[in-house]
Amino acid sequence: MRPNTRLTKTFIALMVLAATAATLFAGLRSHTLHPSYALAVLALAALTSRMKVKLPGIDGNMSVNLPFLLIAVVNLSAVEAVLIACASTVVQCWPKAESKFKPEQMLFNVSMMAFASSVATLIWNAGWLGKAAWASEPLMLASATTAFFLGQTAPVAGIIKVAQGVAMRRVWLSIVQLSFPYYVVSAGMTSMVNLVSHRWGWQAALVVFPVMYGIHHSYRLYFGREAETPWTAPLARAARAGV
Repeated sequence: MRPNTRLTKTFIALMVLAATAATLFAGLRSHTLHPSYALAVLALAALTSRMKVKLPGIDGNMSVNLPFLLIAVVNLSAVEAVLIACASTVVQCWPKAESKFKPEQMLFNVSMMAFASSVATLIWNAGWLGKAAWASEPLMLASATTAFFLGQTAPVAGIIKVAQGVAMRRVWLSIVQLSFPYYVVSAGMTSMVNLVSHRWGWQAALVVFPVMYGIHHSYRLYFGREAETPWTAPLARAARAGV
């Protein structure tokens, strides 16, 4: 099926508007800035954003910077968390020398990450949610991670739907199957950093880097063997989208 350029541009514009509204709303409720911590997390997020693996079955990739984005969400202000997410996304999506820069693709990806990180920050800092009888730090972190997960995966499935006409549910379930374990591991790493940071300070985030390097290596080996398997091949042929 030929790409629907008009619908794709409309979807991207709506994504930009949603990201702008969510970022402004979260920013108005932002708390104290932590410049040193933010710069350290930004450096680690940017560095790991270039550690990418190609997801089989869809035209997209995944980097291993998620733990640092979640660390920003739960430890920094909304403004810092969104800036770190956007900056690391630019680094992740910046094309190689031999590849062509696609401004619409970059705009969509940055907007998607700004939306996901701002919504996750709002969930984490929701006062009414924190006062709930069932609320605890692990459950709050799980809620923020779920918001981040949906804020990333749903727009990706949506843009493939409008661009190529592929069933959104099918695309989304494929993304979930590939990436959900990574989100669980990332939430666990974030929880561990929060626990030990009370003693070590923000330097505890440095411990995550070698772990994520190992995960990146494992994912590359796994996806290298599993690429274009029978269950992903039909989707791979149908969902060669530009985003």
